[in-house]
Amino acid sequence: MHGTPCGFRLEDVSVQFGSTPALTDISLTIGAGEAVGLVGPSGSGKSTLLRVMNGMVRPASGRVHVSGDELGSISRRALRRVRATIGFVHQELNLIPNLRVAQNVLAGRLGSQGLLPSMRGMLFPSKQVIANAYAVLERVGIPEKLFERTDTLSGGQQQRVAVARALFQRPAALLADEPVSSVDPARARDTVSLLTGISTEQGLTLCASLHNLDLAREFFPRLIGLRAGRIVFDAKASEIGEAEFHALYDLAAAEMMADGA
Repeated sequence: MHGTPCGFRLEDVSVQFGSTPALTDISLTIGAGEAVGLVGPSGSGKSTLLRVMNGMVRPASGRVHVSGDELGSISRRALRRVRATIGFVHQELNLIPNLRVAQNVLAGRLGSQGLLPSMRGMLFPSKQVIANAYAVLERVGIPEKLFERTDTLSGGQQQRVAVARALFQRPAALLADEPVSSVDPARARDTVSLLTGISTEQGLTLCASLHNLDLAREFFPRLIGLRAGRIVFDAKASEIGEAEFHALYDLAAAEMMADGA
């Protein structure tokens, strides 16, 4: 599956955390090589949906298919293989701050190589592996940071390390959870442009959640709007009007006010 873009198909997926519904009856298909933006207010289910797509969260009901594999019916080993083909950029980045950039990038192979071989490779990488890490960092624009400690980098540079780590695993799909939440608008635009550019260049399936509607509309041809764990719209960005965007957030704000009253 490595190197070949993968598609996703969700059928009537629902997720609950305790007694709280996080997703309700979600059905959607994302084709191999497609770029899709998830939009919606905080708590709408965007992060949960991404975690369902790569098998980090198992649904209470419904089915999740990744390139033909139904995640609920395959073995743990097979699930690890599927997850190794899906790069994930976490909102919190999940970098190890006191390690060098190269070591954080090499951690991208943990899922495909196993813990011990990957740890050995991180501590004693070959020249070829370092060259590969350099090439990935070059693609995200910070090759000169290869041997610097990660905690000395700016927030935007750390985001690029997180993207590089995901790319280092040679994924078939890239999922990004609020990848620009902690940087200024100019850096945010650079990061989204980087993600969509890499997706197009390498033919990767890309699905990213975003709060910034302007960036979502500019860079993603298809947008899925979520509110309270349900799909409100799923359409081409060019076909979604201002009223629909406003309703997505205004109704959510009204519901929050009602809940707090």
